[in-house]
Amino acid sequence: MAFVGIRGATLLKDAVELQAHLATLLRLENVGLLLGAGASVAAGGKTMWSLWTDFVDTAPDEAQWMVDRGFVEPVAVAEPAERIVPNVERLGDALEIARVEWRRQNSVDLPALEHARAQLARAVVRAAQLQPAWWTSPGGAEADAEQLRHHRTILQKLVAARQPGQAAPWVFTTNYDLAIEWAAESIDLQVVNGFLGVHGRRFSPQSFDLGFRNTQARGEARFGVYNIYLAKLHGSLSWREDADQVYEVQAPLAGLQIQEFLDEVGKTELGLMVMPRAAKYMQTIGYVLGELFRRFSEFLSRPQASLLVCGYGFGDEHINRLLRSALLNPTLQLVVYFPGFSGDALDPALPPALRKLLSLRNPRVTVVGGGAEAHLDKLAAQLPDPLLYDDDMRKLEKALREPLATAAGAVAPEFEDLA
Repeated sequence: MAFVGIRGATLLKDAVELQAHLATLLRLENVGLLLGAGASVAAGGKTMWSLWTDFVDTAPDEAQWMVDRGFVEPVAVAEPAERIVPNVERLGDALEIARVEWRRQNSVDLPALEHARAQLARAVVRAAQLQPAWWTSPGGAEADAEQLRHHRTILQKLVAARQPGQAAPWVFTTNYDLAIEWAAESIDLQVVNGFLGVHGRRFSPQSFDLGFRNTQARGEARFGVYNIYLAKLHGSLSWREDADQVYEVQAPLAGLQIQEFLDEVGKTELGLMVMPRAAKYMQTIGYVLGELFRRFSEFLSRPQASLLVCGYGFGDEHINRLLRSALLNPTLQLVVYFPGFSGDALDPALPPALRKLLSLRNPRVTVVGGGAEAHLDKLAAQLPDPLLYDDDMRKLEKALREPLATAAGAVAPEFEDLA
């Protein structure tokens, strides 16, 4: 599928025009990145479709049990061509709520529920594990790990494009994996993820208000930043709840627990945070995730902000609502990479939330599609290399825009009557 992109109601001619737009966005005061499951596929992760297919294939009896007990619709276990994947996180929460209630009732179905819940958790862990060797290595993923090449490129371009006095970029993700942490650490980039401490890293949200700087740098030498802010909106494989606190566990230790959970079929508890839990939700996990969503909402309301979205399937209504309401910020720029977008803003196959964004015809919303043309590697390649001086940026923008002057008035066919 060829490149396709639209900004508001105006078609983008090609990737060069998109790159000129991205070059402008990276210069805004606040820059953020939202990554979904699709962004981790190159590193060994799975999309939600692949995750659910893995669960159905490896635990068909448990999948059918969920259908029989009404946790999922029959179409969830239908043939692949007709299968509709349920919201896995919502399903996990439903199973946890039922587990609490069935335990209170001493239900005879409790063992079957716990086993089915554990099998689903194993599918989630396999999807988020990425490369098992990274969990056992003291250094995690090395700097030459090909699977994280695009993550490293994006992070390097984002931090190097920051001007003196500008804040470090934010990375928001719905993934449980450690792709961002490993990519950043492999290039010696500091990650501020809300946890403080050396041996006992406890969640302390005030850390998001701190940053890193070179105390010896002056003037243009202060170009760029030394850290990113990372908010894992759905939790992480490296988090553990203990005594009403949430801690971050070192990857080698977490890796041992993960492998033990995957190998021992009779084990029903991982011991790490994989999906939101109903039990004690408000006291611990609800507080952590609520704080992270608050930071996400706060970022979207900042002046002169841009958010790049890649790998996100628009399956989380909470995030969808935040993205829609964020457009009330008149200076927010939103760029969405969505492989399923073919140029038709009214395509019924698109997620309803994305169709809603397209229907607004907002010139501050850019959607890029075209199959593989909207994958993470394309975003990494299309983000401009950092330039040190404003004159260099103006020259780049002029060179990119001049050949596109004749195409500036192209309007998407479905919007011709409305333009």
